[in-house]
Amino acid sequence: MDESLLVDDNMVVSLAYVLYVDDEIADSADASDPLDYIHGQGYIIPGLERELTGLKVGDKKTILVDPVDGYGERMDDSIVELERSLFPAEYEPVIGNSLNLQDDQSDQVFTGYIHSFDDSVVRVDLNHPMAGKLLKFDTEIVGIRPASAHELESGLHQHDCSCCGGCGDEHSCG
Repeated sequence: MDESLLVDDNMVVSLAYVLYVDDEIADSADASDPLDYIHGQGYIIPGLERELTGLKVGDKKTILVDPVDGYGERMDDSIVELERSLFPAEYEPVIGNSLNLQDDQSDQVFTGYIHSFDDSVVRVDLNHPMAGKLLKFDTEIVGIRPASAHELESGLHQHDCSCCGGCGDEHSCG
């Protein structure tokens, strides 16, 4: 591993981190199983990506990300009401449960979270669960390498190659 490499666009970065939201651990990846991503390609939130730029392997940094550079501000108009008749009769909504929804016009699929319900409607929050939250990341760069042309074209796919019996030609079963 070239120790002189810096986190920059089109580099595959291996990132260990602990994410705190409201002083609680919300997510993490340790050095033995880090998050691998291609820097500068929009794979991670902008505020985190910007603050990681220029770091090298072994660097540790605590990063605070404001909502605008994370998952956005909460939008009150993103709570929608769905008629109970859209759900099967036996469906019992649970506050906080996720629902995969599809827009009839665009066919876009997105996730919503049950906010509240009554006998006639289910209110679904379309905000990301971390919208409006200050995010605190304790990070460590555990690896950096240039992304291959294939990775830049098709993205970085984390897998163990068991899908095809092995990656003899470096990630051939993407």
